[in-house]
Amino acid sequence: MSAGGNNKLHYPSADRNSQPIAEALLAQIDRQSPNLKLLEIASGSGQHTGYLAALLPNISFQPTEYDKGLFSSITAYVQDCVTGNINPPIHVDISQDVKQWKVQFPTSSYDYMFNSNMMHISPWTCSIGLFRAAGELLKSGGKLFTYGPYAQDGDLTPQSNVDFDQGLKRRDPTWGVRDIRDLKQLADANGLKLEKLVDMPSNNKFLTWLKL
Repeated sequence: MSAGGNNKLHYPSADRNSQPIAEALLAQIDRQSPNLKLLEIASGSGQHTGYLAALLPNISFQPTEYDKGLFSSITAYVQDCVTGNINPPIHVDISQDVKQWKVQFPTSSYDYMFNSNMMHISPWTCSIGLFRAAGELLKSGGKLFTYGPYAQDGDLTPQSNVDFDQGLKRRDPTWGVRDIRDLKQLADANGLKLEKLVDMPSNNKFLTWLKL
């Protein structure tokens, strides 16, 4: 076993959705140009970055996470990455303005951003912060990819997603499945627009937001 392997966390949901996410992302990303950069917000266990980075050796991945307890797992995926294109994780509170982050990123310095399964299990301020950061950190023509369950124009389907949303709100009233209609308003306020929506397995969606 590799040096980092023992610290790796494996979330079953991330194991299941890594391949569908990769397929949706690879269809929309530049796989040829060198020295591209991707910033992941809320990297969690590090599974997605570990999976995607090996498929995209032309892209430098920067994982970030609020929960420092997950850093050892992310670092294990960094160490085990065969293509060596994942940077060490950085602590980021996405609810804060970019200028308040402990590590400063230059404006318009990223080609891509990626966020999976965060918005529904975090306060709305985190969604606000995500789009604010994308507006500041993405280059013109850059893309923010988000994945998870979403409502559309007030309609949340199927019933399993309705039940899931209700369960989230019982756990924390500030949580809940977000409506794409509301996210479009955040995007518009930060110079982005919804470019593409892909229906995914398990009633999730993969959204592509273009920086104008």
